[in-house]
Amino acid sequence: MERSKSVEDVDMIDTHCHLDLEPLRSNLSAVISDARSAGVSGFVIPGVHPGNWNAISEICENYPAVMHAFGVHPMHADCLNEELLQQLRQALRKCVAIGEIGLDSTYSVNISEQESSFREQLKLAVSINLPVLIHCRHVFQRTLQILKEEGAEQVGGIMHAFSGSTEMAREFVRLGFAISISAVITRPNAVRLVRLVKELELEHLVVETDSPDLPPERYRGQVNQPAWLLDTIGAIARIKGVSPQIVAEVCTKNSRAVLRR
Repeated sequence: MERSKSVEDVDMIDTHCHLDLEPLRSNLSAVISDARSAGVSGFVIPGVHPGNWNAISEICENYPAVMHAFGVHPMHADCLNEELLQQLRQALRKCVAIGEIGLDSTYSVNISEQESSFREQLKLAVSINLPVLIHCRHVFQRTLQILKEEGAEQVGGIMHAFSGSTEMAREFVRLGFAISISAVITRPNAVRLVRLVKELELEHLVVETDSPDLPPERYRGQVNQPAWLLDTIGAIARIKGVSPQIVAEVCTKNSRAVLRR
């Protein structure tokens, strides 16, 4: 008798994992092997600073299942200039997205510098037709406004580790963005995120680990890894009242659509 399919058979994609960071990078073969055993067979590494773009490229050359995105993170926004922008344009030739980019009011970098960097990279994304991976904390309305002004609906993308309201999420969905759910959903105090997952259609969700950060509740304090994506899948399934396999299949389909893979 043929074995029934399970969530581990889905070939899931971790849409945001920093495999170039330690201690993951030093144990990459084991990390990827463990992830494959858990059914995670695709990985997106977002670049945050030009200093780590080469390391990410090397990982992608050695591991075909790893996809990469380059960008200048809002915490490094003050380093973006015309020369670096041209370097980024050249580096993006093999990337699946630009990112992670965006706005974050908790950083010391002036918000006006963040906005300038954000806009320039959005213009670049639209000009070369690449989706964007958006980092946003506490400034959702302003982020939405800039995305609209720069025509980001032409390329779409992913709202990374989304922490806003359901109403705000729907605004981003209208622009063609998927809402990425991290393992924060497994935590007891994740009331707003639980509400979002409950109310937003599964067709608009993707999943991520943000490894090595944001581990699931049962691994709190440990180094996060892509294999633990299953905890997020399971939490979404319980909230939605469907099987983990359905969540894995739909979220993987959504990921492939936005990343064009």
